[in-house]
Amino acid sequence: MAIVTFLLAGFIYWLVPTELEQAPIMAVIVVVMAMCWIFELLPIPVTSLLPLILFPVFGILDAKSTASFYGKDMIFLFLGGMILAKALQVSNLHKRIALHILNIIGTEPGKLVLGFMITTGFLSMWISNTSSVIVMMPIAISIIEQIKHNHQDDKQVSKLAVSLMLAIAYSADIGGMATLIGTPPNMVFMEMYHTTFPELSKVSFTQWMMLGLPISIVFLFTGWLLLSKVIFRMPKYKLFESKQIIKNEIKQLGKIKQDELMAGVVFGLAILLWLTGADITISDNHTIKGWRSLFDLKMVTDASIAIGTASLLFMIPSKRRKKETLLKWEDLKDLPWGILFLFGGGFALAGGFESSGLSTVIGNLFNHVNISSPIILVIVVCLVLTFLTEITSNTATTNLVLPILAKASVVLGVDPRILMIPATLSASCAFMMPVASPTQAIIFGSGYVKIKQMVRAGILFNFLGIIVVTFVFYLLAEFVLGINI
Repeated sequence: MAIVTFLLAGFIYWLVPTELEQAPIMAVIVVVMAMCWIFELLPIPVTSLLPLILFPVFGILDAKSTASFYGKDMIFLFLGGMILAKALQVSNLHKRIALHILNIIGTEPGKLVLGFMITTGFLSMWISNTSSVIVMMPIAISIIEQIKHNHQDDKQVSKLAVSLMLAIAYSADIGGMATLIGTPPNMVFMEMYHTTFPELSKVSFTQWMMLGLPISIVFLFTGWLLLSKVIFRMPKYKLFESKQIIKNEIKQLGKIKQDELMAGVVFGLAILLWLTGADITISDNHTIKGWRSLFDLKMVTDASIAIGTASLLFMIPSKRRKKETLLKWEDLKDLPWGILFLFGGGFALAGGFESSGLSTVIGNLFNHVNISSPIILVIVVCLVLTFLTEITSNTATTNLVLPILAKASVVLGVDPRILMIPATLSASCAFMMPVASPTQAIIFGSGYVKIKQMVRAGILFNFLGIIVVTFVFYLLAEFVLGINI
């Protein structure tokens, strides 16, 4: 693979015009990093640090300027979000929430699948997609195993098991689309959009949620219909025993503990501050002011809120762990620290695109594109991103593609959000392969799902994602973002 990377890099260097001396070099760096990310020739975090070496060596950016990309406030927003989510796990509040939602839904197989999708999607809005799957999969396995003991129809039980497992994997990715902190690509978009177009109005946490949540809700419901009514036709008998398992697990949890309550309060405080910080314009004459405007705290960002509320977790005493706080630093050792470098590497690439002139070279390619309808552009972008993400990390994909789309939007004369937001959302819509997402890799590793089953269901979900993202974005873009498509 190293030889293929070398040959491809040489071809790209020859292909890029040399009027801008550093553009071909930057193109080679992009190819090398993309190949290293896709095929993991180096550990992903190590690949993400390569700009710190390559940019200064080839005169693209000095080390100080390059290093600044690794300290963007968006990175600390994600870090704060991970710490808040860890508190939910340490206190066990996440399991209590999941079990109670499942208990409400019902015991028919179709309803059970829907219950797992809603619960996993809701958790994934606030904690990482991977964590959501890790929370829900053991509960699903315990239900499946109990059903096996009480039902003789192995074929029907196997069908339910596959449907349930895929529902968990898919809804984790779908739920992450709803909020800015739900999945890394959303925050990659925010940083790249605000950095590349500082003169344009910012997309707030509330605006993203007003757009992303309807997309997630529509996608979850239509995805459930597709999964339970078309791909796997669920039997209609009731699984009373499975619901009893959920009730028993709730009973074992007992009454809500003080640690759970305090972790929930801190997490709820963060969500409240995120949602109410920005002004909401209802019409030309009516604006609901956020607390940033009311108290003149416009320098306080969402990252400040994330780190501030996360810090409280290390100050509030724990009742369960005597002489300790809700969180200890040791609790954070298993956080995916490497993804913070991946963020930084993506932001550095975006900076390198601009400073080397490579973005201009790529943007000029779009001078010859003649698409009269922006909605066709949205469909094409969704299609490309959905299937491109099947072979590489969605975060790495958005890091590579968003700078190109940003430049393309300028050349084509369209609002950059028309291309960049659907691309970001579509990066979470790759469902065919285990390598497409950690959520699918975990579910595939459970042994309940075969690769053919995942591909069969996943390709239909891919096309459903393209339709849902395009349709809902088209309907809400003007109302939420003021974009007249």
